[in-house]
Order: sequence, then structure tokens, then C-alpha cells
Amino acid sequence: MSQNTRVIKAAGFIMVAMVISRILGYLRDVIIYAQFGQNRITDAYNAAFSIPDFLYMLLVGGALSSSFIPVFSSYIATDREKEGWEVASVVINVVFSLMTIGIIIGYLFTPQLIYLLVPGFDAGAMNLTVFLTRIMFLQVVFMSLSGISMGILHSYKHFTSPAIGSVLYNMGIIVIGVFVGSLIESVWPGYGIAGFSIGVVVGAVANFAVQVPALLKIGLKYRFSFNIFHPGVVKLGKLMVPILIGLSVSQVNLFVNQNLASSLPAGIVAALRTGQRLMQLPIGIFAIAIAVAVFPTLTGHAAKKERDAFKKTTSLGFRSVVFITLPAAVGLAVLRVPIIRFMFEFEGGKFTNEATLATADALLYYCIGLFAYSAIHVLSRVFYALQDTLTPVLAGVLAIATNIGLSLLLIHPMQQGGLALAYSLAGILNMGILLILLRRKIGPLGGWRLLLSFGQTIFASFLMGLMVFYTAKFSMILWGTQTKLAQLAQVSLSVIVGAVIFALVSLLFKMEEAEMVGKVLFRRFRRKH
Repeated sequence: MSQNTRVIKAAGFIMVAMVISRILGYLRDVIIYAQFGQNRITDAYNAAFSIPDFLYMLLVGGALSSSFIPVFSSYIATDREKEGWEVASVVINVVFSLMTIGIIIGYLFTPQLIYLLVPGFDAGAMNLTVFLTRIMFLQVVFMSLSGISMGILHSYKHFTSPAIGSVLYNMGIIVIGVFVGSLIESVWPGYGIAGFSIGVVVGAVANFAVQVPALLKIGLKYRFSFNIFHPGVVKLGKLMVPILIGLSVSQVNLFVNQNLASSLPAGIVAALRTGQRLMQLPIGIFAIAIAVAVFPTLTGHAAKKERDAFKKTTSLGFRSVVFITLPAAVGLAVLRVPIIRFMFEFEGGKFTNEATLATADALLYYCIGLFAYSAIHVLSRVFYALQDTLTPVLAGVLAIATNIGLSLLLIHPMQQGGLALAYSLAGILNMGILLILLRRKIGPLGGWRLLLSFGQTIFASFLMGLMVFYTAKFSMILWGTQTKLAQLAQVSLSVIVGAVIFALVSLLFKMEEAEMVGKVLFRRFRRKH
């Protein structure tokens, strides 16, 4: 089986799991907003993720996962599995020691930290945010376990269990949130949303638990060791330091944006988060699936010094994510109001038309940078596969500084739209810097081919966008948007027309990316030959 075939099969499975996970994530949000609305309650819920997420990203989700797989995979690829597990054992022990300290400090100083994050909240919203944050600290333990086990399993090119884990995570939030939330609300009015915070913890437990059998199957060789001077651990530490610095700056950027948004009208923090989640939908389904699937292949090529294969995989991954996420961005931007209205506005629910428009405004400007953030997932992993973690960090720091500056400049004239636009422009800058530096590092990537692919994708997306706009407009004239069935028909017909137009133009151009993406999307449903 060729490397491209392995990548396509892995990406196909991950995409299926991601679609299911995202559908459940949407259902979770619908339930939350229908029950509580888009206001300070949901602002508090969204803000409560900040500190636990920061601790997880700092220790596992960003720095460790990005540097661990290249190091661990290099041991596996060169038949030094025992040494690899020695490194993994040390990493697990050190991470959990640091995490314990971090959770204790975070728990003790939660009120002070929350005040720094959202100074615009009133006392009631501030107290609710503190309460929810302290509950969510528990998820960090199990998300960290999941992150490390996922890195190990991906190094063995095992993608099934981690992908299923993401599905169980959202199922846990929904089930526990609905039942426990109702119980809490009946006893403690105003705090029912805490049920969903408890659900986050349960979902994190399920996410890790489903990966345990796979770890045992590949031969779990954990042992209690703090040998931080092991060459592999030292190498891992050197790779992590730049990423830690970059993540710290990145989180400062997130905190600044949240700080600014807290001074805007109630519900804007939630509107920004909802808009970003919708923007992240195609990234999570397509871009991350492709990036995760190509990463072990890239690290294998790098370890074996297979330069041409490395460049070919890089080019294919980059062109494929742009090809599939650029039209997705155009479609989301054109259909932003119909989509949000259909997804969240329900008769008797608390998500209002004003909330739809506020969220749609943020989504419009987030869509501008959607393709860039998709490409960054691939490009960053290319550098990580080369065990160069400094370059993506330097590019990210410059982009983050730009984001903060633009946010301060644009928030007053554009409110949440300004914050979203600043985020998008910073992402485009980040992508551009990474492409330039990658070319200098490994040589030409077929620049004209990339430009041709990008130009063809833009043209096809433009035609698609026009057809989607007029389809949505005429369908609204024909049957209106008063009922959920009418709204669904409007969105569905527009999406189908857009997909057909984009596919026809792509086939007319005979784009290689169309074939690649087609295989990724449909291979899981074909019988093996």
C-alpha cells in the first residue's frame, strides 16, 4: 500500500469521526443556547474554558503533542521502541507533576484570574464563571491523558480510538448536561448550566477511556521514571521550549480578545465563540483530518531522509486543505444568517434574531481567514516533522502581535466583527510567513503549481458563491423562512447547488486536488480491492 493511500484512508476515517463529533457539538450548542440564550450565562460558560484550556494546551495539547510525535515516531521508525517508551514514561510523569501544581494554583486563585480575563462582567456573571471554571479543572487531568495517548497511537498510525474519543467527549457533555443541568437548576436556580461543565469532565473521561484498549493492544510499556536527562527527553525539551513560548503568547492574545469582548454588550463573548466554532467546522472536519493523517507520514519521510517524498506529501496536503476549505469559507460567509437562524433559532427558545445577527457578523469576518488557519495546521506539522519547532513559533508570535494590535484598532468601529477580522488577517500573515520560510528550508514546493491551484480554487469558489447567494435569495422568495422545514430547504438547496457548481468547475479545470479530496471523502465507503 502506497504512502498516499495510507494517508487517504486515515484521513477518510478521521473525517467521518470528525463529522459525527461536530454534529454532536452542534447539538450540544443548540441545547445550551435554546435553554439559556446568548447572554451573560453563556458568556460565563464560554469564558470558564479559558484557564483549564490554557493549562492543557501549555502542557499537552500544543507543545507536547507537536514535539512528542516526531521524537517518539523516530524511535519507532528506527526500531528503537524500548527507548521510545522510556521517553514516553518520563513525559507522562513530568507532565502530571506539573499539571497537579498548575491545577492547585489555578483553583486557589480562580477569582483573581477570572477578573483579569473578563473585567467587564458584573458580580453575578463573575461568580458563575469562577464556579464553572473550578469544575472544569477536573477535565484537564483526563484531557492530558487523552492527548498523550493520542500522540502514542498516532505514532503507531492508529487513528481509530482517538477519533472515537472525540465523539464520546461531546456525547458526555450532552447527556450529562441535560440531565444533571435540569437537576441543578431545580435546586439552584441560575446555575443549571453547571451541568454542562460537569458533562465536559465526564466527556473527557470517556475520551481517554476508549483509548486504553488500543494502548494495551500495541503493548503499553509505561514505567515510573523521572530520567529527565535521557537524550530523547532532552531533545523533546529543546523542541518544546519554542512552542511553549509561542503558546504562551498565543494565549495572551486569546485573553486580550476575551478581555476586550467582555466590555461589549452581553452575549458578545458567546457570539464570538459560536462564530469561531462554525468557522472551525470545516477546519476540524477536513483540515485537521488531513494534517493529522499526513503527520506520521511526514515524520517517517524525515527520519529516513526521503526528501522528494517529503516535499510531495507536503504539497499534496497543503493544496488539498486549501482546495476544500476555501469554498467552505465562501459558502459559510454567504449563508451565515440562514445557517445560524436554522441552527439556533427555535420557537420558544432563548436564542433571538439579534443573537443570530451578532453571531453572523463575527462569522463573516472569521471566514476570511478560514483557509489560512486550515493551511497552518499542515504547514506547522511540516516543520514539526523536521523537528523544527522554532520557525512556526516565530511566525506565530509575529501574527499574534499583529492580531492584538488590529484588535485594539478595530474593536470600537466594528465591535465583534473587528475582533474576528483581526484574527483572520493575522492567520493569513502567519500562513504566508510559514510558506516563505518553508521554501527557504527545503527548497521549491512547486510554486507555480500552488499558485495555479489557488487561482483555480478562488475562481471556482467565486462562481459557487454567486450561485449560492441567488439560490438562497430565490428560495426565500418562493417559500419563505418562517418554518424550520423552509429554513432547512433553503440551506440544503443552496449547499447542493454550490457543491455541484464547485465540483463541475474543478472537473473542468482537471484539478488533481479534486481527485485527492474525492478519494478522502469516499474511500471509507468503498469496498477494498
